[in-house]
Amino acid sequence: MHAHKIDPEGFLDIRSLGKLNYDPLPDWGLNGYTTDKILAVCSIETPNEFELILKEKNQPYEKDWEQYDIEVLNTMISEGHSFGAFYQSELIGWVICSFRAGRKSLVIENMLVSEPFRGQDIGKMLIKAANREARLLGCRMVELETQNTNYPAVKFYQKCGFSITGWNSKRYASSTETAVFMSYDLID
Repeated sequence: MHAHKIDPEGFLDIRSLGKLNYDPLPDWGLNGYTTDKILAVCSIETPNEFELILKEKNQPYEKDWEQYDIEVLNTMISEGHSFGAFYQSELIGWVICSFRAGRKSLVIENMLVSEPFRGQDIGKMLIKAANREARLLGCRMVELETQNTNYPAVKFYQKCGFSITGWNSKRYASSTETAVFMSYDLID
């Protein structure tokens, strides 16, 4: 896939995402990530202490997710807290979120930008839309989960103000992958 530069004369719009009537993913390129670095996760536990250590490690890793179940995505989208990035009226990215009233949080369940449009701050715009929605809902935070092997995502979310708040080394079948939980605290 070749990069598609957003034309300044073109019209990019971030707006509420409605029901998906088709699966755009086959046209979006890589549904996953490639990296030359991962975060190595290790812990040290003694009777009185517990320490988590995340270290950058030079290790190539590639992941391609299976296609998403559009009906599952539409169920989340129907909650009304998801946003799409539209370029010249074509959907080129999304952030699909669910509201957890009991935790007072908005959870980013899925975020993806079409491969030719990556690296042009569209992801940042989608994150800002999710953060605005969370504030409107009275949330105390925006949460998400990624993997230690998805180094580009971890770095992207950190640039957007997210902090690592936890991990689960048993969540995935692959012993290489650890679930990394991140959150963005909303200031009142």
